[in-house]
Amino acid sequence: MGKTKSTDKLPLDDLDFSILTYLQQDGRVSFTVIAEKLNVSIGTVRTRFNRLIEDGTISIVGRVDPEKVGFRSYAHIAVYVRPATLKEAVAKKISVLPEVSFLAMTSGAYDLEVNVMCRDNDHLLSFVDLLSTFDGVYQTNTTIYFKVYKYAQPDLMLLKR
Repeated sequence: MGKTKSTDKLPLDDLDFSILTYLQQDGRVSFTVIAEKLNVSIGTVRTRFNRLIEDGTISIVGRVDPEKVGFRSYAHIAVYVRPATLKEAVAKKISVLPEVSFLAMTSGAYDLEVNVMCRDNDHLLSFVDLLSTFDGVYQTNTTIYFKVYKYAQPDLMLLKR
């Protein structure tokens, strides 16, 4: 689980945010189109894009609709870890599992929040059973998502307010 210090990255300016916004809308948009819309050179867009890739601000992936490709069981799993000193070890073990789409340490009632995408409920049950075998996993609480209404990247304009 990579840790990145905010001091390792150059601050993003308005041009960076504009480029990122166009890429979020259409990851295949050409540098030429972005440059024309932002009234800058193609070289400027290419240089900014390459820097954003190199510093890990963005990565290029093909995002699929889980339901359309066959994932029929999407769930949130609250994981309780005892003793608390095992949280990092448990998180590292969970993070490499292919079913995991989101993993975070939380405050509050449980220690780790895990979102998973499974083929079906039998697959989900097997996954939860596997989690319970991990040293330090004290308890899990699974909530199945019946229907997902929104699955999106963050709106970068929220940072401009």
